[in-house]
Amino acid sequence: MELRRTHRDVLVAVAFFTVGLAVNWLGMDLVMGGPDSATPFWTRFAILTAACVGQAFRRSAPVVALVVVASATAVDLHFGLSMPVVMVAIDVLFVTALHGPRRLHRVLVGVVAAATVGVAGAVAVVGDWRLSFYAGLQVFSLLVVPVWWATNVRQHRESAEQIALISELDRRAAVNAERNRMARDLHDVVAGHLSAIAIQSEAVLSMREGDPETVRAVLRSVRENSVRSLDEMRMMIDVLRADEPVDEPVAVRLADVGRLVESAAAGGLDVELRGADVTGLPVAVDVAAYRIVQEALTNALKHAPGARTSVVVERQVRRLVVVVRNSVGGRTGPPGGPGGSGTGLVSMAERAHVVGGTFDAGPDGDGEWVVRAELPL
Repeated sequence: MELRRTHRDVLVAVAFFTVGLAVNWLGMDLVMGGPDSATPFWTRFAILTAACVGQAFRRSAPVVALVVVASATAVDLHFGLSMPVVMVAIDVLFVTALHGPRRLHRVLVGVVAAATVGVAGAVAVVGDWRLSFYAGLQVFSLLVVPVWWATNVRQHRESAEQIALISELDRRAAVNAERNRMARDLHDVVAGHLSAIAIQSEAVLSMREGDPETVRAVLRSVRENSVRSLDEMRMMIDVLRADEPVDEPVAVRLADVGRLVESAAAGGLDVELRGADVTGLPVAVDVAAYRIVQEALTNALKHAPGARTSVVVERQVRRLVVVVRNSVGGRTGPPGGPGGSGTGLVSMAERAHVVGGTFDAGPDGDGEWVVRAELPL
């Protein structure tokens, strides 16, 4: 990239040199007369060459370019300022102010401002004060305008870079949030279904002379949990593989909570379900409530096997209340306690908070572990 910029600067310098040489050759170069307006062509040629050589380093070595071009311009001013050298000086001022280091840019702004005021003041003191306005205007157009223009472009470019940086940070935050959401969903799917499978399988293996119908019911629940787990994971993988952003298909609804209760009962819980009409719920609330019930029953299977459990879903005017209770006897409930340091408790709390609801979990003092979520409708 740096090599390409150097080649481009050399080509620009060659172009300026060629045009300036033609202007000098045609005698159209003089802008301000000196002590000898009829300056030899080879003198003008040498000054223009030196200025263009400095111009070739305007990006790779801006300080060197400024010193060389300023020196060539001062010599040219002694013989009578010529248009080709003025063009090179303006170009170098603009490019170094735009692409040069921040410190060099500040120095340039100060120098050109001081030069403009100084020239106007000197003309006012030495000559006619009315001419100082025209002298200051000429210096302003030659020095201040290119630096001012470059400063504006530089500020717009830096603002665009800051906006791009902010956009990139927002994009990364969105990606991280999506990854956290997918991790939470994966935990719910895997932990919920596979925990039920493990507990139900263990129950079957521990039965020495079990009822064949009971065994078949448990195995049927194991198979159903396996199939549903695979289906949900397959849909999540399809979403991740999609080339274009798509809405995640809703695989679970609170209306299907009966399946969770049946699976928990097959795992050994004594479950009672009291549900309200849950049709027409907002999708986010519907899925969050289902996952909270699923995780609460999974925790009950893990930490209080065989416990008496109740699931209550109450639909009020502006909120949906989900309460899962299970007896724990001498146990204190799932790891993490009310603070929710356990992954399952954190997942349930996050699901409730994402939809603007509240969540609480802990012992109620009567030997029961209570999970309560209130989700706005």
